[in-house]
Amino acid sequence: MTGRVPASGTVHWVGAGLSTGSGPATLCSSAGRLLLWHRTAGRAARALAGLGLTGRAEPRALTPGALAAALEPGDTVVSMLPAPRHAGLLAACVRAGAHFACSSYVSPELAEQVPAARAAGVVVLTEAGLDPGIDHLFAHSLIGRARARIGAHTPAAYRLTSYCGGVPAVPNAFRYRFSWAPLGVLNALRSPARYLEDGAEVTAGRPWEATRPLVVGGETFEAYPNRDSLPFLAQYGLPAAWTPHTFVRGTLRLDGWLTAWQPVFEELTAGDDERIAALARELAAAHPTTGADRDRVVLSVRLEVDPGGGRPWSGAYLLDTTGDAGESAMARCVSRPLVLGVRHILDGSLPAGLHRAAGSARLADRWLAELAGEGMEFRLTLEQ
Repeated sequence: MTGRVPASGTVHWVGAGLSTGSGPATLCSSAGRLLLWHRTAGRAARALAGLGLTGRAEPRALTPGALAAALEPGDTVVSMLPAPRHAGLLAACVRAGAHFACSSYVSPELAEQVPAARAAGVVVLTEAGLDPGIDHLFAHSLIGRARARIGAHTPAAYRLTSYCGGVPAVPNAFRYRFSWAPLGVLNALRSPARYLEDGAEVTAGRPWEATRPLVVGGETFEAYPNRDSLPFLAQYGLPAAWTPHTFVRGTLRLDGWLTAWQPVFEELTAGDDERIAALARELAAAHPTTGADRDRVVLSVRLEVDPGGGRPWSGAYLLDTTGDAGESAMARCVSRPLVLGVRHILDGSLPAGLHRAAGSARLADRWLAELAGEGMEFRLTLEQ
């Protein structure tokens, strides 16, 4: 099959964890039918009640094989499960001719299924949350603006930085609140970071050791590189005539985080997997998030392009939002772009195959305009 399977209008939302937020409620107006899959039907029903969706969406128990048996051609599966479980869901989607969406990075296990998904007419939407997701939109938009101003064939040096962080709205002594699984936070810190700085490739085996002050919106944060930034050089499609001077994607933390977390870093350096898993449980218990706590998300993406001759160009996007009683900032920023992408699956505007949010400046600007129209606030600053 070379064409795309038409969307049926049925959406299966799988999981109702910390990042779900208002996603299912927002999607109800676009989907003909919405099913929420959770560990048990009772938990799914309670989650729907909390979202005000009782009677508007259907609760389902995520028992082995139940979702795969329920899929019909053209259905859409939205996975809010941990990233290691995405590949199994995508395989079920390919077999059924159903579309798939998640907010996570493209894993090797997902990537190897893309050819089969494309041949089956299935859309695979990934990296459509906050980070990755909105950060991609900001980067593509800035690159498009710089390309129009500088020219794609004009030799130039550039510096692109992208930093994102979920932090407590009211700073605490720990300088952090867990807005996603503590073990995931710790394991991310255990992963080496690779990036470009001053024209040279750098690898930080312990990313926190590369932490430095960063002023964003007049406020001083601490920032460190995260994961492998280098594959995004190709993904962002920067002009070949431009030379990267600095290219880093990383994480923002409140000022003072590095000092507050020194005991954690000592454990990360010395501990094995079992000890780190135990540490995650201890930190979750010692620093619980209560109903009174409010989180804050800060995302800063900046591009500077210098063609020489005294005519540099720079632009920056800043998103800085705080959660409220109805929805955390993290859930809002993850679920809204994901829902937007799902709507584009439903309306047929995404072709079969792999997509990472919006992969061009034109589409990124469209997505950003749609997000702004739905109340998401961010600021663009240009200097040229």
